[in-house]
Amino acid sequence: MEPLQVIAAPRRMRILELVWDRELAAGDIAAEFDVSWSAVSQHLTVLKKAGFLVERREGTSRFYRADKEALGPLRAVVEDHWRTSLLRIKHLAEEEECSK
Repeated sequence: MEPLQVIAAPRRMRILELVWDRELAAGDIAAEFDVSWSAVSQHLTVLKKAGFLVERREGTSRFYRADKEALGPLRAVVEDHWRTSLLRIKHLAEEEECSK
């Protein structure tokens, strides 16, 4: 799978966002989604195979964190996506506040 295809899926982008600045257990990541554990596991596998996630095992638990360096030039695309999303949320909140 091409690197851009890997990050194009909204759930995979959300996983990267969750583990961008911290390490999370697989269960904590899965708890953020309204899909089956199996679906989340598949997304984790795709991200890991692409090299965008680092996995650490501790006993039976698996912990993940983003490998920002592995994203290379796509890192800017990911960060820009989040900035744009945050700006959109800010504008919607401001519009809602003004309409009250």
